[in-house]
Amino acid sequence: MDYKTIQFDIIEKGIGHLRLNRPEAYNAVNHLMMEELDAFWRERLYDLDTVVIILSGNGEKGFCAGLDLKDTAEMAPKMNVAEFYRFQARLARINLAMRRAPQPIICTVHGAAAGQGFSFSLASDIRIISPDARFNAAYINIGLGGADMSCSYFLPRMIGAGRAYEFMYTGMFMSAQEAQALGMVSRVVERDKLHETALEIARVMMTKNHMGLRLTKEAVNMNLDANGLEHALNMEDRNQTLLAIGTFMGKK
Repeated sequence: MDYKTIQFDIIEKGIGHLRLNRPEAYNAVNHLMMEELDAFWRERLYDLDTVVIILSGNGEKGFCAGLDLKDTAEMAPKMNVAEFYRFQARLARINLAMRRAPQPIICTVHGAAAGQGFSFSLASDIRIISPDARFNAAYINIGLGGADMSCSYFLPRMIGAGRAYEFMYTGMFMSAQEAQALGMVSRVVERDKLHETALEIARVMMTKNHMGLRLTKEAVNMNLDANGLEHALNMEDRNQTLLAIGTFMGKK
């Protein structure tokens, strides 16, 4: 597709690079970016050539400021309740689409990841950030609830409910140091090393069984909501059997 608010390139065989591309607006999500990201992630569902995706934001300002409030303020008065609900649901389900995408997503964050930008990072699989990175559930700061765009699902699971409550109730920023201490991010590296570090990890992934990567992501996502150990083991046993048949037994 000829995207206008995002960019996507295959930078090496199997490794794709998705960039939010509204640097003049802090990569804030306007209606067009919502539509393009929705289409992009739906296409990845059936993309066998892209094995790993690196996600970043263009420009020096930061990763993503969240929802473009100016764009929304112009659109919202023209919508009725059903239309706004459709807009809200479609925007939020970009994060679900990121989890459904079979490719592991490595998110690199510099500067602010606020609101939906925060949620984009949470919906990714691995987070690599610069020392100036900061995160906040900005929804509560604009007169809405602090539980929005999948934040109330991901954040308590990553850092524990106690600290998650604090960030979602107050809208305060989480620093890079806090994010690392809370286990939300994998690595903190200098800004000019973000892409290089993400690429190193992606290259390691590329040496693994590609179907194994997809089934691992599926298993982790499913087992976040598993009813118990047996449910988790059943998922793992199914995946390992499928992979072993192809890897060790030479059978389809």
